[in-house]
Amino acid sequence: MTPFSPAGLTLESAELRLLEMPLKFDFETSFGVMRRRYVPLLTLRSGGLEGYAEGVMDFLPLYREETVAGAVAFVEGQLLPRLLGQRFATPEALALELAPYRGNRMARAMVEMAFWDLWAKALRLPLWQVLGGVRHKVPVGVSLGIQPGAEQTADLAARHAAEGYRRIKLKIKPGWDEQPVAAVRAALPDTQLTVDANSAYTLADASALQRLDGYGLKYIEQPLAFDDLLDHAALQKNLRTPLCLDESITSARDTRQALSIGAGRVINLKVARVGGHLEARRIHDLTLAFDASLWCGGMVETGIGRAHNIHLSTLENFTLPGDTSSASRYWERDIIQEPLEVERGEMPVPPGPGIGVSLDPQALAGVTRWTREIQAGQTPFIDALPHQPPADEVY
Repeated sequence: MTPFSPAGLTLESAELRLLEMPLKFDFETSFGVMRRRYVPLLTLRSGGLEGYAEGVMDFLPLYREETVAGAVAFVEGQLLPRLLGQRFATPEALALELAPYRGNRMARAMVEMAFWDLWAKALRLPLWQVLGGVRHKVPVGVSLGIQPGAEQTADLAARHAAEGYRRIKLKIKPGWDEQPVAAVRAALPDTQLTVDANSAYTLADASALQRLDGYGLKYIEQPLAFDDLLDHAALQKNLRTPLCLDESITSARDTRQALSIGAGRVINLKVARVGGHLEARRIHDLTLAFDASLWCGGMVETGIGRAHNIHLSTLENFTLPGDTSSASRYWERDIIQEPLEVERGEMPVPPGPGIGVSLDPQALAGVTRWTREIQAGQTPFIDALPHQPPADEVY
């Protein structure tokens, strides 16, 4: 292993994989029903070390505008040819190379986050320490998909509360909001409860959202359009419950503008959605300046993305329970060797350098759909990726 030197790290090669990860259960949101995740997995190599990150974009542009096919093509065809063979002293130096590209934040995050892992390993330090974290365990909540009925929702919420999760989040949509919330609140009167609409409502639905004010919710997450701040500000004026912004926040600038106009009082920070750890730290610092609440969201990641989220969540202002629940909730077998499991409502930070987890070659082989090795100076070759989801996916 080559230790870090002030000269930095030369990115020698990369590997891109496309994984198909079947979920243990149907996960329904206002977007539709998810039964599997398609995960682009990136490995960056330098001096015998490897840094890992995954793409969190969806197969279809439902959450944000990025897709798996588009992101893989962009990373393989544009980002890696630009970066491989170059030497970078810090993640900030690498970010300057990515800065000319607009948008594509989740794709750029794959490269940026893999380099953070690589860089921390070269420093022989855990990522949380390099990022400036302050804790060794992070509070954890759970996100529950839409269930067939209110009774099933309450039962599922009660089971997870009994497991120690410190916040229960319910997915909602128009016509399915007050009923499940009322059932869960009756079953769990003292549990921290939130809802997530994934942009399913408009201002015309304000009365339905106002009815949720009576249930003591910690926040209502992203009720309005994914690219909106002004309507959220108008809605917040008519709600006692704080609004939490998710899809609408892609940068520190978005965060500053949102908090300045009162579009919400809580921020869900997903590191890949904002382009990586550098921008995530800027957003974290802004929430401190505005005295706004902050928590770390999840995108149903494998252990690689989950480990990145856990390390980020050690920063000072991540005081609300995040979405980094136990990996065994989602996967029969994760792609990493180390179990990431909640203990009494907290997720321990993986020890060791970098993100603190290692790939499980056997598990990885079982879910890999294709692999591409990329060398410095190599002409990129991009597979013809499928552009339609399987027939049993419901959208």
